[in-house]
Amino acid sequence: MMIDRAALRHLAAVLEQRTGQQIGPNRLWRVETVLKSLMRERGIPHLEALVAALRDGRQPALADQVVEALLNNETFFFRDAQAFDLLRNGALEALRESRAHSKRLRIWCAGCSTGQEAYSLAMMFADAPARWDGWMIDITATDVSEAAIAKARGGFYSQFEIQRGLPVAAMLRWFDQVGEDWRVKRSLARYLRFRQHNLLTAQTGSFDLILCRNVLLYFSPETRREAFDRLASSLVGDGYLMLGAGETVLGQTDAFISAPELRGLYRRAASSMAKVA
Repeated sequence: MMIDRAALRHLAAVLEQRTGQQIGPNRLWRVETVLKSLMRERGIPHLEALVAALRDGRQPALADQVVEALLNNETFFFRDAQAFDLLRNGALEALRESRAHSKRLRIWCAGCSTGQEAYSLAMMFADAPARWDGWMIDITATDVSEAAIAKARGGFYSQFEIQRGLPVAAMLRWFDQVGEDWRVKRSLARYLRFRQHNLLTAQTGSFDLILCRNVLLYFSPETRREAFDRLASSLVGDGYLMLGAGETVLGQTDAFISAPELRGLYRRAASSMAKVA
């Protein structure tokens, strides 16, 4: 049976309405693939029946399950090693100097998926205890996916998930084996707070460093501008924003400019600070 492209577009629209994330025409094939398991569990024979069930509204949790299935939660520890080198030797060093009086650092991992990025950050601090002695490091990690946040908060990963980015020595240092899985040690988890959050809604707090990597590329230009405004309102004036390797602020927003001293990072534009003031 041929797939009804109208059904595919409707399901993609549900995802965009709930999260702001788009599925491009060249990726619509993915919709049926990722929803097969959910439809089998629900006894739904095909996509057209799934769309009909969403429209009649008699299964309120169904839309949430569809969105969860469609979200792309691809991530791994220390994804893009160059980015973490830039953080370690660039942004964090600059912030350590400028925050020496308060010894407090607030970081937001926006779109943290199942937590590997946030735990990678925590390892950077935990691996340099002398450098960060006496500091209060507060890492807030958020994602629109409730299931992803639950996994991140639990801190359980398979050996395959851990070894995507981590050498065996790091796995043994920062994880305890529990059955066939591995659990993040409490000494590492103490740096982190995980919570569900939609990037298009207001964030409570003000941060010295924001990581929002490989998230905005799924947004429409208009939604991306809105997200940049949200990020700008949550970043302190001398803080840094890091995007994914394939993302940029150029031609996308007036809220940020490239950081002249740290290529690959961004600072709030003076105009965005004037709006807040």
